[in-house]
Amino acid sequence: MRAKILIVDDDRDILLGLENRIAWMGHEPVTADNGKDGLRLIEQGDFDLVLLDLELPGLSGLEVLERVRGASHSDRQTNRDISPSFGTPLIIILTAFGTIERAVQAMQLGAFNFLTKPFSADHLTVVLNKALSTIALHRQVNVLRQEIDDRHDHLIGVNAEMAAQLTIAKQAAPSNVTVLLLGETGTGKEVVARAIHRWSPRHSKPFVAVNCAALPEQLLENELFGHEKGSFTGAVKREPGKIEMAEDGTMLLDEIGDMPLPLQSRLLRVLQDQTFYRVGGTQPIHTNVRFIAATNKNLRRAIQQGTFREDLYYRLAVISLTLPPLRERIDDIPALAQHLIDRAVGIVIQRPCTLSDPALQALQQYRWPGNIRELDNVLTRALILCAGDSIEPAHLYLADSPFPSSTETETASEPRLYHESMEAHSRKVIEEALRRNGWNQTRASEELGLQRTYLTKLLRQKDISGKQPSSTGSEEDAP
Repeated sequence: MRAKILIVDDDRDILLGLENRIAWMGHEPVTADNGKDGLRLIEQGDFDLVLLDLELPGLSGLEVLERVRGASHSDRQTNRDISPSFGTPLIIILTAFGTIERAVQAMQLGAFNFLTKPFSADHLTVVLNKALSTIALHRQVNVLRQEIDDRHDHLIGVNAEMAAQLTIAKQAAPSNVTVLLLGETGTGKEVVARAIHRWSPRHSKPFVAVNCAALPEQLLENELFGHEKGSFTGAVKREPGKIEMAEDGTMLLDEIGDMPLPLQSRLLRVLQDQTFYRVGGTQPIHTNVRFIAATNKNLRRAIQQGTFREDLYYRLAVISLTLPPLRERIDDIPALAQHLIDRAVGIVIQRPCTLSDPALQALQQYRWPGNIRELDNVLTRALILCAGDSIEPAHLYLADSPFPSSTETETASEPRLYHESMEAHSRKVIEEALRRNGWNQTRASEELGLQRTYLTKLLRQKDISGKQPSSTGSEEDAP
C-alpha cells in the first residue's frame, strides 16, 4: 500500500532524511517542524501514519498524542453505534536515548511504537513496514465486518407481531441476561441475535455463533470449550474454544434444542458461574460472555420427552422471543424481496433488475415453508434465470412447489395434531428437496439451508431413506 505519512520533528536534518527515505520507499511524506502545526495537520489531513518527535517547540509530542487520542475517544463515545476503526493514524514516537521512559509513557497513551535516535535506515524500514502491515490488517478486518453487517444486520418490515418482538429485544439488549429466540427455520433468528449484540454495550466485541446441531457431541464440546495439549490424540497444543473467543462479547448457541444432554449440563454451569474447564483441563477459566440461544424446536415438549434439561431452559429463557413465520408476515414480503434483490445485484448478476407486480403477487400468495431463507433462494434463482430486467412469475418456479396452498390446507380431509402435522410436513419438505436434487444429499442440504451433517441427522431421526427408491414396486415383488 502507498501510505500518506506525516513527519513532525524540529531537527531539519532528521526531517529531511526521513522525508527522503519515505519517498524512496514509495510513500507520500508530509512534514511539520513544530507540535502545533503537526496537530493541525493530523486533524485536517487523512494520514495513515505519523512519525512524532517527543521534544517539540510550543506543543510537545506527548501533548499532541494526548489530544489526538482524546479526540478519537470522544468520537467513539459520541457515536456508539459505529464499530471502532482506524480513523486516527498510527503514531510512532521519535525519541533520544535519554528519554526512553517518556517513550514508554507515550506507548501507554496509545502510541504504536517508538524509534530511538539515532536509527539506521534499515531499522526505520522495519518499523514502518510493521506499522503499515497493521494498518492493512485492520482495514481488512473492517471490510469483513462491514460485509457481515450488510448481510446480517438488516431488520426489515412493518409487521406488527415482528415489531412487538423487536421492541422486547431492544429493551433486553443493554442488559446481560440470556435471550432465547424461537421460530421456524429461516425466520431470521441469527439476524435478530446480531441486532441484539449490535444494540448492546458489547457491540464492539466479538459475536460468535455455534451451530449445536452441526457437530457430534465430542467435537461440539471441543468447539465450545477448547482443549489442553495432550488431552486426546492429535491435541499437539492448547486450543481455545469459541466461548473464550467470544470474551466480553456475545455468543449465539444456534439449534440449542439439538445439544446433547451431557453438554447441556456443562453449559448450565457456564451460565450459572461464568466458569468452565477446557477438555482435559484442571484449571477453571473465568469468562464474561453474553449468551443468546436459538432453536426451531418446542423445548417444553423436549423437556417432557427427557431430551432437554428444564433447569437449562429456565436459564436460557429469561427473555423469550418468538419470531413469526413469513406466511404470517405477508405485509413484509415487498420490502424483504426488494432488499434481497438489491443485495444480490452486483454479486449474483451485474445488471439492475426489478420485481414485476404479478411476480410480487405470486410471492404473497405462496406459503413459504422455508421462510425468508427460501425467499432468498427463490429470488436468487429468479435473478439468474431472468434474461431481462424484470422478474416475472415464470422465473420464480413457485408453481412447481410441492407444498400445499392455503386452499388445499383448509380442505384437507382430516385435521391432525399440531406436532403430528409439523412432523409430516418436515418429512415432505426433506423428501421433495432430495427428489428435486436427484437424491444428492449435499445439494439438497444447500437448497434447504442446512448443514450437510444436520440433514443426515434429520434423515436418521425421521427414518427417511436418503437413496432413490426403485422405479416400480411391482418389479421388486415379482418372483
